Amino acid sequence: MSLAYVISIIIMLNIHNLSVSFGGTYLFEEVTFRLGAGDRVGLVGKNGAGKSTMLKMLARDFAPDSGVISQEKDIRMGFLRQDIDFEHGRTVLEEAYEAFTEIKIVEKKLEEINHQLVSRTDYESEEYSKIIEDLSDYTHRFDLLGGYNYVGDTEKILLGLGFKREVFNNQTETFSGGWRMRIELAKLLLQNNDVLLLDEPTNHLDIESIIWLENFLRNYPGVVVIVSHDKMFLDNVTNRTIEISLGKAYDFNKPYSEYLELRHEIREKQLATQKNQAKKIEETEKLIEKFRAKASKASMAQSLIKKLDKVERIEVDEDDNSVMSISFPVSKEPGKVVVEAENVTKAYGDKVILKDIDLLVERGSKIAFVGQNGQGKSTFIKAIVNEFEYDGTIKLGHNVQLGYFAQNQAEYLDGEKTLLQTMEDAATDTNRSKVRDMLGAFLFRGDDVEKKVKVLSGGERNRLALCKLLLQPINVLLMDEPTNHLDIKSKNVLKAALQKFAGTLLLVSHDRDFLQGMSNIVYEFKDQKIKEYLGDINFFLEQRNLENMREVEKKDVVKTNQPKENNTKLSYEDQKKTKSLHNRLSKIESQIKELEKAIQHDDKMLTSNYDKHIEDASFFTAYTKKKSDLDQLLLDWEIVQEEIDALK
Repeated sequence: MSLAYVISIIIMLNIHNLSVSFGGTYLFEEVTFRLGAGDRVGLVGKNGAGKSTMLKMLARDFAPDSGVISQEKDIRMGFLRQDIDFEHGRTVLEEAYEAFTEIKIVEKKLEEINHQLVSRTDYESEEYSKIIEDLSDYTHRFDLLGGYNYVGDTEKILLGLGFKREVFNNQTETFSGGWRMRIELAKLLLQNNDVLLLDEPTNHLDIESIIWLENFLRNYPGVVVIVSHDKMFLDNVTNRTIEISLGKAYDFNKPYSEYLELRHEIREKQLATQKNQAKKIEETEKLIEKFRAKASKASMAQSLIKKLDKVERIEVDEDDNSVMSISFPVSKEPGKVVVEAENVTKAYGDKVILKDIDLLVERGSKIAFVGQNGQGKSTFIKAIVNEFEYDGTIKLGHNVQLGYFAQNQAEYLDGEKTLLQTMEDAATDTNRSKVRDMLGAFLFRGDDVEKKVKVLSGGERNRLALCKLLLQPINVLLMDEPTNHLDIKSKNVLKAALQKFAGTLLLVSHDRDFLQGMSNIVYEFKDQKIKEYLGDINFFLEQRNLENMREVEKKDVVKTNQPKENNTKLSYEDQKKTKSLHNRLSKIESQIKELEKAIQHDDKMLTSNYDKHIEDASFFTAYTKKKSDLDQLLLDWEIVQEEIDALK
């Protein structure tokens, strides 16, 4: 990391009196806060509160109605949007190389110069001398920009994010949304941005990539602003929370869960103080009325009135407690067996996703599907609803009526239709008269129903998709990542509704907090197969000897009670080598831990006493070396771990 980069990240962003309105209604009004190096901010609030709008303004995608966002002109900002739009025809590597805009320009110029040098023979001319000068200048610039390292750096980051070398030259459009998100994350990391703006970064990511993102952000020295509805992710990453609620911003230096507790305590104190103040004001007003009745006390009454006018009334922070009202009624009683799958196999070309899957789902079961992205969870759900052809058979039981919520359900909505049109077009004669009431239950009230779908936020679209789902008769629910884009309060309401659902539930989710108490059977999808666990998600974790859900989808899970007999399959020499590698790995991990502590300490020193340390060149030299040493240790760790895996 260069000295210029270290200096730039200390400078703060200043957001002063920011106001934005739509259709004459303020989304937020006169919001003010400052962001400094080391701030990892969770920007939270209900769907439609203005979180994504705030990120877009910070990224200068559009200007506020009033207020100022000030920053140093050299600050580099990276913005991970909800919707990633890659150019078709690029490979993974080519898309990742887009992180190096200036390097690519200089590289192209060098190619043009070298082509001229090969083709020209006027060695004595002024033009040829000028080309030689340009070659020297551009070569120097290429070196300064890190042009000789960017290819290696890109491969290192992509490998760290789980990409195999053999897919580097695959087209980006052949990858799922989660993998495309990883490419975009790789680009942001390679750019060495000073400020990261992340809009719902965990949507469509499996647990493995969430773990990587958490580790990266915890060690990120710049400013991070995250819009997320993943409570566990926010608690693991952020050190500050800004909630946008009813047009105001509430800012505390706490992770999300701690912030909620603190804000509740503050509001309780405000209510108590307001109550005491109201009591005193009431007593004063009674005195004023009493003194007014007597001429001798008139001056005293006027004095009390003036005193009362000067009292600053205590206000209590408003709380937006409006939540969805949702329930999933069972249409009719199905047979005992609702889904029966035999020898289900699905492949895309040469890639086999599922092979010879057998599954029997009985009436009333609550089943959770877990596993790494690409292991077939969504594929199996789609096979049940007959979305594509597959080998094997899937039979639905007697009287089964499926309700299917796809991972990208909101994308099936017509953006040009209004909310009311969307519901009325999907309704039947029996429930068409109820659509306004249903929309109201999902917090779409009054003129909201005349909005076009395209103006809704991601969370609002998901709410509408859920509302639309209820128009059809259901006794078996298939829910594929239903919490994507939903705010935390809405997620809690959906969870409660699904827990009360008397029918059969098949649920795909990577959100451990949401999965708690939702299932009595867990199926893990891995290596084209499924494995059954007869219990809830906690039972599954215990059986797998895992500390938390975040380790479920790691590629290689090492059990604490794994039998040592595995090693007997290794030769004596390999056993010795494995032991040596494990010792080396432990040593590297210890060194990484110490360096991370030292860097964290330096970051705090920089933040708290910047003026002192800016003059100390030796401090920055040591700081930069620690960063460089940490990068090398992380690379060494990957190499040693790969050697251990290869021996296994």
